[in-house]
Amino acid sequence: MGKTLAEKILSQKLGRDVSAGEIVVSPVDLAFAQDTTGPLTVREFQSSGFNTLADKRRTMLFLDHAAPSPNAQLSADHVLLRNFARDTGCILSDVGAGVCHQIVAENMARPGDVVVGADSHTVTAGALGAFATGMGSSDIAVAFALGKTWFRVPETIRIEVKNKFSPFVTAKDLILHIIGLIGADGATYKALEFSGKAIENMSMAGRLTIANMAVEAGAKVGLFASDLTTEKMLREMGRLEQYRSISADKDAVYEKTIEIDAATLEPTVSRPHTVDNIVLSNSLSGVRIHQVFLGTCTNGRLEDFALAASILRNKKIHPDTRLVVAPSSKRVLLQAMDAGYIRIFVEAGGTIIPPGCGACLGLHQGVLGDGEACLSTANRNFRGRMGNPNSFIYLASPATAAATALTGVVTDPREVR
Repeated sequence: MGKTLAEKILSQKLGRDVSAGEIVVSPVDLAFAQDTTGPLTVREFQSSGFNTLADKRRTMLFLDHAAPSPNAQLSADHVLLRNFARDTGCILSDVGAGVCHQIVAENMARPGDVVVGADSHTVTAGALGAFATGMGSSDIAVAFALGKTWFRVPETIRIEVKNKFSPFVTAKDLILHIIGLIGADGATYKALEFSGKAIENMSMAGRLTIANMAVEAGAKVGLFASDLTTEKMLREMGRLEQYRSISADKDAVYEKTIEIDAATLEPTVSRPHTVDNIVLSNSLSGVRIHQVFLGTCTNGRLEDFALAASILRNKKIHPDTRLVVAPSSKRVLLQAMDAGYIRIFVEAGGTIIPPGCGACLGLHQGVLGDGEACLSTANRNFRGRMGNPNSFIYLASPATAAATALTGVVTDPREVR
């Protein structure tokens, strides 16, 4: 019997055949935590009597969620994490380097890896063909110390996407459509495996967006086969030697297959207060937006900025709407500066914040006021997600975000060209 991508990665990692439903203990290739989950991870590590890391070269701490720190308590947490990194020799990604998930994709994740992180959006690395998943801080503390963890091998839902996207329809619109189709819990502890011509032709930035949001349908992992696109990215990052081809078998057995025609998709928006509450953007015409947030681990990459800049070039944002831009990494920021995108955003009236999570989780750099609405390129719109339970969050693509910043209301990007 053929194997799905999830089964194949775990089988290769364990050196034996495994199938969906099995409980396995797998070696871990990378374990990490960030500055909101990391302090508990470190304290659990220490209170459990652990003293050394299984592999300090594949253990990471990120200061990205509150970067720079907005208050004394979070600064104290940063001190704790910096001290732990110094004492154990693990890798520290400090303030300004970028979001953990983007840095992992740029520098660490490899096809066939098993990656665990104390953050639900660890699934992002599935875009490179890694079995990547979020876990609790206590689980990550054990992975730090032992270099292994347990999984139930997930059943797999295959998402086959055919044909080509229409102009201004993006990977973000696709994943929002999928989540709306199957529901916010429609893939709980399943693997979502993406395939089809539209996926094969998709850039790595688009794949990262989709893998990132697989967890918003409850998925354990969101997986893409490694291919020429993966190879190209690793070459650009100076990691070509880490490339290897890994894909599902042709006779793999799936729980079910969902077929989607990319050509029929349109710009899509997720309405408050659940990600699966989706509609087409043109059905929300007139909905007032006070802040547009462009960035995050979902859509803070160079390709996203290029698309937004193509809409904002030589224009001004609506006078009653704020535009906040957060590059996902220092590398993205520098590339966006070289390409002129940052200048376009600033001249349009936007505010650039340091590489990191920014306003996404509501700690700082864009907390909303009572009654305000934000259209964000992030991945979650739960009540209070951006720091105020009396505000409203809409999720959309960078194209829809840029168009909305211009008009001050939710706007289909096809209407402003």
